[in-house]
Amino acid sequence: MNESKENQPISIVALESPPRNKPSIYPEPFASRMEGRVKRQLGDIFGLKNFGVNLTRLSPNSCSALRHAHSKQDEFIYILEGKATLITDAGENILLPGMCAGFKAGTRNGHHLLNRSDTDVLYLEIGDRSPDDTAYYPDDDIQAALVNGVWQFSHKNGEPY
Repeated sequence: MNESKENQPISIVALESPPRNKPSIYPEPFASRMEGRVKRQLGDIFGLKNFGVNLTRLSPNSCSALRHAHSKQDEFIYILEGKATLITDAGENILLPGMCAGFKAGTRNGHHLLNRSDTDVLYLEIGDRSPDDTAYYPDDDIQAALVNGVWQFSHKNGEPY
C-alpha cells in the first residue's frame, strides 16, 4: 500500500481492507437481520468526505439492508460477483455481474438486495453524504435521520429505539 503525504493510502487491494467494525448500525431487532453481510468502507480509507464507497459481500440468505429509500442521498450499486435479487416497489429483478442499479433521492422507492443463491454476492455501493438526510423504511417500524453525521433511529411514531 502506498501512502500520500496525509498518511492516506493512494491505492489498496480492496478485498484486503478491514471490514467495518460494527456489522450494522441498525438497532435491534433489525441489526441481527444483517447477519451474513460484510462491508468494507473503501471511501473512508481514502478520507473521502463527499461520497462513500463500500465493497459489500452478502453470504447466501443474507440482505444488504432493510428495504429503504433516502430523502437526499442518491445511491448506486454495481454487481461484481454472484446473483442478487433487487427488491423495489416495482417488484423483483435479478442482478448479475456487470449489472448495476441506481436509486434517486426523494422517490420513496424502497430498495434492498437479497442473496437467495447458494454462493456469495459481491458488489460496490456508492452514495453521497448529504447532510440532513432521512431514510424511509416501507416494510418496518423504523425511520432514520442523519444528525451531525450520525444516523439516529426511531419508531415511525417518533419514539426512539
